Amino acid sequence: KDFPLPIAIVQHRGKAEDDALERLLAAQTSLRVYEPNDKDPLGAGRVYLAPADYHLLIEPESVALSTAPPRNFARPSIDVLFESAADAHGSGVVAVVLTGSNHDGAAGARYVKERGGRILVEDPATAQAGIMPAGAIAATAVDAVLPLPALSARLIAACV
Repeated sequence: KDFPLPIAIVQHRGKAEDDALERLLAAQTSLRVYEPNDKDPLGAGRVYLAPADYHLLIEPESVALSTAPPRNFARPSIDVLFESAADAHGSGVVAVVLTGSNHDGAAGARYVKERGGRILVEDPATAQAGIMPAGAIAATAVDAVLPLPALSARLIAACV
């Protein structure tokens, strides 16, 4: 069954790792996983993977790519993704913050929450690097803090 919403993923990675994550994700799902081009239309059942060194933004009907300066030392930045998604889709956004070793995602999570969206966070105690999820928890009232294995079921429940 098609997933009813588009999914956008930002992973801090270098150009040398460009297609490894895409291949890994594609092997785990029947959804279309790809690095979009600027202004590709949003569509249900698609996984948009931010290209290395580009911010991925969500617009009302499409995605956009940007080479604006890094945020929190990161391009792509999760804050940029979350903030653009909240501006475009408000309460329809479900943002997920996973393992990471900086505070990227904290400001974006707060922004999503202020616009009525939901925030799911990996439990910092079980994350490989707990700084990023802990930052989101400290920044706003999150909807759930769960170990990684429980997050996918919660995400699906939140979106269908």
